[in-house]
Amino acid sequence: MLWRYNRNLLYSKSKQTQILKALRFVLVLQFSSAEVCSIGKNQSFSLDRRRLAITPQSVHSTLVNCPSNLIALSFFLWCAKQPNYFHDAQAVNCMINVLTQLTEKHVTVRRIIGELQSVGCVIKAQTFLLLLRVYWRGGLYAMVIETFEEMIAFGFTPNTFARNVIMDVLFKIGNVDVAIKVLKETKFPNFLTFSIALCNLCKLNDLSNMKHVIRKMFQEGYYPNVKTLEMILNCFCKVGRLAEAYQVLGLMITLGNSVSINVWGILVDGFCRSRQLGMANELFQKMVGTGCSPNVVIYTTLIKGFFDSQMVSAASSILNRMESDGYVPDLVLSNVLIDCLSKIGLYDDAFDIFLGMLERKLQPDSYTFCSLVSNICLSRRFSLLPKIASGLAVEGDLLVCNSLLNYFCKAGYPLHAVELYDYILDRGFTPDKYSFVGLLSGLCEAGKIDEAVNVYEGLITYCPGLDAHVHTIFIDRLIRVGKYHRAIKLFRRAVLEKFPLDVVSYSVAILGLLKSGRTEEVSNLYSQMKEVGIIPNASTYNLVIAAFCKQKDVKMVKQLLQEIRDAQVELYHNTLNSVTKLLFESYSYPLVLNQFIELWKSGLISDKAMYEQCSKKPVYGEKESDAHQLFLKAYLRGKVLIDSSSSDDLPDMAASVG
Repeated sequence: MLWRYNRNLLYSKSKQTQILKALRFVLVLQFSSAEVCSIGKNQSFSLDRRRLAITPQSVHSTLVNCPSNLIALSFFLWCAKQPNYFHDAQAVNCMINVLTQLTEKHVTVRRIIGELQSVGCVIKAQTFLLLLRVYWRGGLYAMVIETFEEMIAFGFTPNTFARNVIMDVLFKIGNVDVAIKVLKETKFPNFLTFSIALCNLCKLNDLSNMKHVIRKMFQEGYYPNVKTLEMILNCFCKVGRLAEAYQVLGLMITLGNSVSINVWGILVDGFCRSRQLGMANELFQKMVGTGCSPNVVIYTTLIKGFFDSQMVSAASSILNRMESDGYVPDLVLSNVLIDCLSKIGLYDDAFDIFLGMLERKLQPDSYTFCSLVSNICLSRRFSLLPKIASGLAVEGDLLVCNSLLNYFCKAGYPLHAVELYDYILDRGFTPDKYSFVGLLSGLCEAGKIDEAVNVYEGLITYCPGLDAHVHTIFIDRLIRVGKYHRAIKLFRRAVLEKFPLDVVSYSVAILGLLKSGRTEEVSNLYSQMKEVGIIPNASTYNLVIAAFCKQKDVKMVKQLLQEIRDAQVELYHNTLNSVTKLLFESYSYPLVLNQFIELWKSGLISDKAMYEQCSKKPVYGEKESDAHQLFLKAYLRGKVLIDSSSSDDLPDMAASVG
């Protein structure tokens, strides 16, 4: 007897009729009419197991056409019990919708189990395993956890498969510690157990736990496959842990895996991310030497890396080599070229890349459009946008809208930016930090300061996850429109309430203090920044030195010059002029000369800036003409001796000139 229904199991006459009709429908779909016994009052049916043929196609057809979700689930569970049959992905996918609807109707797994029992299903451990599989595949993580708990409540001990599923879900919802605990408590882990853990930990960049899992995997006698090793390698490279990446590469070779094009690409990308372009290029040459032909992806990684490091000639050389190998830039590389060329000021070259895309009938996407808008904003050729936009069929997604927000603000149409923000909301997009920045910038530049502040107040109240970018840009926009005191007040509040601020935030606030004439407050803010652990950058140092030069605080200027030397930060031209004037007014020329020569030799003053400083006509009075001649002689002599003198020799050499 394969399947027996008795109306005593049915708790109402109407429910009995519904179930019997649905069951007859299922059986007629699955088997011929001759195989179906009549079903009626006080009757049961039986089928000959030998004449039953269950195939994935017939199961899927039955599940799709079944008029009752409950019967579909019952049939799905029954099929899984049959010998030599295992549900394929198609059947499981079909059940996702069925189980979703049942969950919406009955809310809990316990009630669904009760409904199954009411139609004669015997609940076994396999029932829960199948529910886990469907919920897991459907991404219904809350129901996976509930099913796992109900499985235990029914007295079943979850097997390794069930523990693998719950561990994966815990990783995905962010409960990493609990997931690791499940892994440790799994008595019989298998290869899939470790693969699931490693995959999730790689996505989370959790290197500490990942190393622990790898060791545990080896202890259990399992070894990662090629795909898993590539994931681990990529994880180490992304976070700049190149020494560990080389260890993974050594493990791959030890296990007999060849270094594939994917592995070469991951390594090259890792060194490019770490700005070690020499090593990246060396790896590229080794790859070619082993007979592995680079693809467009690797070429793109190298070209972008060289451009980002301002090594334009090297990037051009790689691009020429790629084209000589028979490759042409694809959409991704074209977008990279447009973006990189725009950032280094080669605006026309960037547009030539775009025109080349059109000639090759390469369809631009939203990234292409955004890179072109960035090009227009940087070059301030705002009239080009209508000409470009008219020839592009680009979907107006959030990325495009944010680019247009930036364009309207910089092109002098701030109210258009405000209107566009309303359009973003009307389209159902969720604004991000760039959207907020566009709105705040538009309001500030349109002179609607009070409204901008109100919007900002609302953002910090209802969007507590705002990062430093939003706070910094808003304070900067207030400073640009002359609202210095209001900007500083909001910055002080951000510090007090511990909003996320970075070095750029403090640099902008220092600039606001300088512009508002409150130079005496710069020292305190600079000290406060260092106290909270934020390291000054070149902009910060130059701004602070400018403030102390205005105050004629020679002691602080000399102290900052020493800090700059230790931090290896280059002085800007304007800053150098201010420092030179102040020091020449306060110290003897040889001492000032000594310090500047040291800074110049350390690379903190460029050759061009040093020469301009030494050779320009003196403006401080007749007496200082000799000083500039001294400076120039020292510069020229230092230029000749720079390769043969140590930093210890320079002070003596500089002092003896003249």
